Amino acid sequence: MDPIYEFGVNLTRYLQENYPQLEGFFTFISTLGLEEFYLALFPLIYWCVHKKMGKIFAYVFLVVNALNPMFKVAFRGPRPFWFDPSLTMWEETSYGVPSGHVQLATVTYLFMALWIRRWWAWVLAFVMIFLMALSRIYLGAHFPHDAVVGFVIAGLVLLIYVVWYRNYSKGFEKRILGQKLMLVVLIPIIYATIFGIIRLVIGEPDLSVSWAPYVPEAELAGLEGVATAVGMLFGAGIGLILEGSRIRFRVDGKIWLRAARYLFGIAITIALWAGLRIVFPAEPLWLALILRVVRYVIVALWITYFAPWTFVRIRLAQADPDPGIDLKIS
Repeated sequence: MDPIYEFGVNLTRYLQENYPQLEGFFTFISTLGLEEFYLALFPLIYWCVHKKMGKIFAYVFLVVNALNPMFKVAFRGPRPFWFDPSLTMWEETSYGVPSGHVQLATVTYLFMALWIRRWWAWVLAFVMIFLMALSRIYLGAHFPHDAVVGFVIAGLVLLIYVVWYRNYSKGFEKRILGQKLMLVVLIPIIYATIFGIIRLVIGEPDLSVSWAPYVPEAELAGLEGVATAVGMLFGAGIGLILEGSRIRFRVDGKIWLRAARYLFGIAITIALWAGLRIVFPAEPLWLALILRVVRYVIVALWITYFAPWTFVRIRLAQADPDPGIDLKIS
């Protein structure tokens, strides 16, 4: 076994054997990194708390999320429980490096700290990121270097966002609607093209490794992750741009209105997300991947565009007047 893998396996074994009482706590922490958690979090911010922050956070988050399956397939790293099944406290089918849980926790909590700009927000952010990383190691889902790589990738994306926001965001806001839409459509196309090139360059996976039985499912998980990312980038990008041009809903209002808005919107979100997964077939693979893209385009469009449109129509939200020209996204 490679020394870096041996170290990770031994660390997980040590933590599990010496601190068995922490299994429930770390399982809860890892649950905060599931897709369902973020599917509930983003609409809450975007619909009910702060629309501008929700818009920016959504797109930065989706970019970070898209990079995860791409790098997983590029690195094709194992997980600790692939070496020692007795360490399994949290099962995953995808490759190990980088850690998606740490990657998404990093972009979420550091983005919130950047927005809040209070010392306690930074402390809380780093504590949550550390706990997420430790939970993944404890549960046998990741090696320490998986968590470090996930943190670095998310940190670099956030740094790029800060540079873009300070230097180029005003120029983007002044672009006409068609130019904005063209950009958000090109991004997932370019992303999918890069992933295709990576797959072509690295070739088929090595089936001589000791964890070869896990490889087929990991390859499939990578394809599904990329399909999810493409669908979300398409749907959210288009929806966020069109909302600022056509709807301009406002998140203010009484608490009961915001609560009703959220409960109504999230109920339909869950119905679309879970319902389409049941309806769409899983075979053949090429069709399943296309329909997965369609599914996430629909979910993202509902969250970013059609839900706000519905809120305004049924008077769960007010809308700003038409400025007369499409210059801004919020």
